[in-house]
Amino acid sequence: MISASPSVCRFSPAPTGYLHLGGARSALFNWLFARGTGGRFLLRIEDTDPQRSRDDLIEVILRTLRWLGVEWDSEPVRQSQRAQHYRDATESLLASGAAYRCECTPDEVKARTASRATPGYDGFCRDRAVSPGPGVAVRFRAPDEGETAFSDVIRGEVVFENATLEDFVIQRADGTATFFLPNALDDIDMGITHVIRGEDLVNATPRVLLIRDALGHRDRPVFAHLPLIVNERRQKLSKRRDDVSVEEYRDRGYLAEAMRNYLALLGWGPPDGVEIRPIEEIVELFRLDDVTKSAAFFDRQKLDHFNGAYIRSLGAGEFVQHALPWLEADPPWPPERFDLAQFEQLAQLVQERVTTLAEVPAWVDFLFLEEPAVDEASWRKAMTGAAATVLDDAIAEYETCAWEPAVLHDVTAAIGERHDLKLAKAQAPIRVAVTGRSVGPPLFESLAALGRERTLERLRAARRRVE
Repeated sequence: MISASPSVCRFSPAPTGYLHLGGARSALFNWLFARGTGGRFLLRIEDTDPQRSRDDLIEVILRTLRWLGVEWDSEPVRQSQRAQHYRDATESLLASGAAYRCECTPDEVKARTASRATPGYDGFCRDRAVSPGPGVAVRFRAPDEGETAFSDVIRGEVVFENATLEDFVIQRADGTATFFLPNALDDIDMGITHVIRGEDLVNATPRVLLIRDALGHRDRPVFAHLPLIVNERRQKLSKRRDDVSVEEYRDRGYLAEAMRNYLALLGWGPPDGVEIRPIEEIVELFRLDDVTKSAAFFDRQKLDHFNGAYIRSLGAGEFVQHALPWLEADPPWPPERFDLAQFEQLAQLVQERVTTLAEVPAWVDFLFLEEPAVDEASWRKAMTGAAATVLDDAIAEYETCAWEPAVLHDVTAAIGERHDLKLAKAQAPIRVAVTGRSVGPPLFESLAALGRERTLERLRAARRRVE
């Protein structure tokens, strides 16, 4: 088992304008480990690319992490503001002979190595005295012999033969640093003790370690490379093919607590097998040693189950507050027709049935539309047989009966018995006439919330249409 002493962990996203599920899981695991060991969780923005230095793209990442409840412990470090540190380190590596300047273009390298069995840079400029200038990059001189190894909490001992590592670029021709040098230098300067990240960065690790060694820092942080997250076809999640943006799930009405709980289980599980639980318990139980190296399946149905459970656990007032953004922002009814008190009459019944908050408007739209949005398939199925006479009887009975769910239930049951219909069959044409569809909140509570006058208007309109 790894030490539980206070740790310093970090999450280093590139400001792409969205937070990938894999990145969110990495951030969460770093946060869980730091909180569980009494350590610190830091945030570092990899924005050395000028095109990715936009504040709006960075803010999306920060806002999503806050939404998940993954809070960092000090001001985020932006690599774009540390460019001089990287240039100074590059000059130091050049002076020591650990790096050299290279004027080869990608096309030149490709042409020279076209006949080689393995691709990669051929060391053409290693022993050439290339002067600084336009089009000149800087490469790290990888050792020709030996091996670079590190111990990984999840993957065990990982060894790379140095002969397989090409001389890699640490400073582009435009003077900006590539991933490897800032990664090494920032981890040193920030005192990072644990590097917890996706296994797609395993191959970058020996390069970072070689740079650390060349800078005189032969100590090693603890590494833990998390398993890939895959879809139902066991393919790595792809933005082109899969829903991978955390913001997309937030905007569809998933609760942050449910998403965070589910992400924690992608590669890890509590020893007692209880999966849905408060984040405080997850922090207490989380151990890096328990993370599996097998790929983690992102199961949308399981996430839906989690989200539904979290929605049902909300207090009545909490659910209403969580649902309001979906009821008030771009609703299917005129905004002025929304009545909070009317919604509150059905809120608990809706809460018991929805999987996401985005589903809420469709369950109550009949309350706030002038006329119900009729689902034609539901209409054809319900308005057959004795539907016309059931509607006639409902209109007659509903005009004078007490307007309470229990009374409406008994009156409708009696109508069904009159026509030799079970209650479910008797209420089907009434439901479609009033709400427009065959599925919704319990009918009699819905009628009570809608009111006698509007209910009768819709029943009469449906009766005319049946004719």
